[in-house]
Amino acid sequence: MLSLSTQQLSVKLPLTSLSRMAAKKVLVVYAHQSTGSFNAAAKDAAVGVLASQGCTVEVSDLYAMKFKASATAEDITGEVKNADHFCYAEETKLAWEEGKLCADITEEQRKLTEADLIIFQFPMYWFTVPAIMKGWIDRVLTLGYAYSQEKRYSQGIFKDKKAMLSFTTGSHESMFSADGINGDMNVTLWPLQNGILHYCGFQVLAPQIFWAPSRIPSEERSAMLESWCTRLLFILGEKTLSFTPLDCFDGEKGFQLKPEVYEKNATKEYGLTVGIHLGKALPPNNQMKAGV
Repeated sequence: MLSLSTQQLSVKLPLTSLSRMAAKKVLVVYAHQSTGSFNAAAKDAAVGVLASQGCTVEVSDLYAMKFKASATAEDITGEVKNADHFCYAEETKLAWEEGKLCADITEEQRKLTEADLIIFQFPMYWFTVPAIMKGWIDRVLTLGYAYSQEKRYSQGIFKDKKAMLSFTTGSHESMFSADGINGDMNVTLWPLQNGILHYCGFQVLAPQIFWAPSRIPSEERSAMLESWCTRLLFILGEKTLSFTPLDCFDGEKGFQLKPEVYEKNATKEYGLTVGIHLGKALPPNNQMKAGV
């Protein structure tokens, strides 16, 4: 049995944390087919702990919902503007503006709009999210609703919201190290955390990574869940990951780093981020721990 009752936890919640978490709304976007999975236990732990602190928690159980993963013209009710040269991003932007997106998308957008924190809970498939969760990202984060050319990254639409990844791996942590066979997990996380979450403006919390739970003893899995529950007690007060602000780039020159920013960092040991490292070594744990 992988689940861990929140009543079993020895941690106690300080009143200061209770007041901080009260009345917050949390959306858990969950992708696993088995109710007996470790991911299900992690999702249930999040719901239990956060609800016990006064949060309103909604869960989008994507498999149970039979959520449609493919982004197609069916996501628009009525006629599209240009059927001969269909562009999904532009067509769904118009549909969002005109109230013509299909019901499952608008319902997920409602949940997202109301949420203060979004937790994506999933097993890592092929170094990324499962297809059904990628479909949620493709369809729900509509152009205009979630981002625009003017509103992205540090100036993004969701800059007042927090988001985080919580996931299991099939490989041990050593395999995702800088000299491990899978490569540095910080690099693996960059497209998800910078290219999706930060791109839409979210303040990104450090990921919760459950390393290879299927390959360790049950008592270690329980310890993992207890650690997750302890973290959840203070999750909204955590520092977020650091990303280079949009105003450090020159929009008139292809969004390259401004010369003064480049020069300021030229003599430093590490680059700025995983994605912009100036030919230097990657900043250690840049995508895994806040304040590094």
